[in-house]
Amino acid sequence: MIYHTILHILFAVAGLLALLAAILDWNWFFRVVKTHQLMRRFSRRGSRWYYGLMGVVLITMAVLFQIRLMIIYD
Repeated sequence: MIYHTILHILFAVAGLLALLAAILDWNWFFRVVKTHQLMRRFSRRGSRWYYGLMGVVLITMAVLFQIRLMIIYD
């Protein structure tokens, strides 16, 4: 159970990082080569929306999976 919890925390931290990068428009985050592919298809604003949405999805998944895990093991 502890390994699952650690994995859920990592999901939540990754989601929080993506969400904060989208909200605060961090240059260092959007200068990474992998983000340039997305910025070619969309604008920087579109990329920010994408990463913000992905951050919310990751955080939601982490919380829901942790709740499910707690229900199963309790």
